[in-house]
Amino acid sequence: MDFSLTELATDVMDRLGYVGIAGLTALENVIPPIPSEVILPLAGFEAGRGNFSLPLVILAATVGSLVGALILYAVGSVFGEQRLRLLLERYGRYALLNTGDLDVSLEWFDRHGSKAVLFGRVLPAIRSLVSIPAGISSMSMPRFLILTAIGSGIWNTLLVGLGWILGDQWHRVEEYSGPIEYVVLAVLFLIAAVWFARRIRSIRNERAQQEPAID
Repeated sequence: MDFSLTELATDVMDRLGYVGIAGLTALENVIPPIPSEVILPLAGFEAGRGNFSLPLVILAATVGSLVGALILYAVGSVFGEQRLRLLLERYGRYALLNTGDLDVSLEWFDRHGSKAVLFGRVLPAIRSLVSIPAGISSMSMPRFLILTAIGSGIWNTLLVGLGWILGDQWHRVEEYSGPIEYVVLAVLFLIAAVWFARRIRSIRNERAQQEPAID
């Protein structure tokens, strides 16, 4: 755990309250190396101490997630894939990003579409960068906002809630985030497998109906 980041986040929350929580969460979405596994459980811990309202912390974090996601959506929409590649090649190292991260997010979005925006909010790197291919592909803004709000709300509630439950052991949330992410990936794989099996069955049924009957 990065104690300097913890001290900075604590100071921002103390000074700015819910606005600070929203701002930190927005920043975490725009700059992936900033871990939500530190910021959100810390906010939950502060709520548990009575410094904040737990529902308002979750609301502020989700608003921040939406703001950060909208910024990256706009980046994808305005710059497009090729110019983004050039920018990452030149300046990506300053944000600890590279073209490989963009490739992963594009592949994830191409493979899962709307589900990528919804479930991608709980996966590292993809959580932030999935908003960029959504912007590149000009995904419907209302649909993007709804899916982002739902996915972010679920993830934020989980991390804030764990921080609230664990109390002064809130930093242990980092130990649990990895297994949770693997569970989400497993669920996505299962959904994709079920869809694929149904699609194959549907194609076979259509072909069987089109074949001439044999007298």
